[in-house]
Amino acid sequence: MATTRDEPAAATKRSANVRILPRVDLNPVFRAGILAATSNPFVSRAVRSHGMRLGASRFVAGETFDEAIPVLRALNQKGLRTNTTLLGEGVKDAATTRAVVDEYKADLDRIATEGLRTNIALKLTHLGLDLDPELAYRNVAEVVAHAETHGNFIRIDMEESARVDDTLRIYRRLRADGHDNVGTVLQSYLYRTPADLESLLPLSPNLRLVKGAYLEPASIAYPRKPDVDRAYVDLAERMMIDGGFTAIATHDERIIDHVMGFTSRRGIGTDRFEFQMLYGVRPRYQLDLARAGHRVLIATPYGPHWYLYLMRRLAERPANVAWFVTNMVKR
Repeated sequence: MATTRDEPAAATKRSANVRILPRVDLNPVFRAGILAATSNPFVSRAVRSHGMRLGASRFVAGETFDEAIPVLRALNQKGLRTNTTLLGEGVKDAATTRAVVDEYKADLDRIATEGLRTNIALKLTHLGLDLDPELAYRNVAEVVAHAETHGNFIRIDMEESARVDDTLRIYRRLRADGHDNVGTVLQSYLYRTPADLESLLPLSPNLRLVKGAYLEPASIAYPRKPDVDRAYVDLAERMMIDGGFTAIATHDERIIDHVMGFTSRRGIGTDRFEFQMLYGVRPRYQLDLARAGHRVLIATPYGPHWYLYLMRRLAERPANVAWFVTNMVKR
């Protein structure tokens, strides 16, 4: 049976008070270019036609949940927790949201039957947020209630800045309605996030902290990576001191080292936080952290609508694109 927490893991000896120092970074330009190319019809057609064969399966566990189950089980057997997501967003009609709700409920049943240490992460736009926030609330509340019958947990992902208010409003409403098996996400690149965090702390929330994956204007989000990183560290420390449970979602080793040092000095147990990483990104490092006694969760999505997810992963690191292109050349 999947749970949001379990017994504290053994404390690791690997900790360091690592300062997050500025460094020259060309990733914003590279990232903007990849994300801009996402809407190009030629790029879209080529990647959708051949992407899974050329390596999208490195980041996506399969196009069906049946295909994802062996991947989730293998990760669990290595000592890694997992979450899974049915890829998709921005649905156009209520009937589609109904199908998404039903699939997530079936996934939760299957997770329990298979004995997987896996929870669900979902997007509110996939449940109708852009159609009607009330529809999205009813849908997510149904999934959360079903997860509760299995002792499982639902993470509400954060999307573009225009949807932050609705997302946090729905999260607060779920908690006010007595649902404790639900958490959400905050993004360090948004200027507003420290105030959002302060408003959530009285709930002892279960929060995932990310840097942010969407293109946002400099008027509302830090355009420079060093500023995003500094904001991330400040937010992470605040969460772990006064929050409920904190998911540190990053592959940035400097930040991870800083968190390990901070929690060790403050006596914050490993039952209060975990590291979260993406399936297919630095798998050896993920195992190293788990073997050192840390809680590590791997985000392991599935579904036929994987294109936007893949392009965001490629945009995050030049190495991802180089690897993908190399696969194309080899075919």
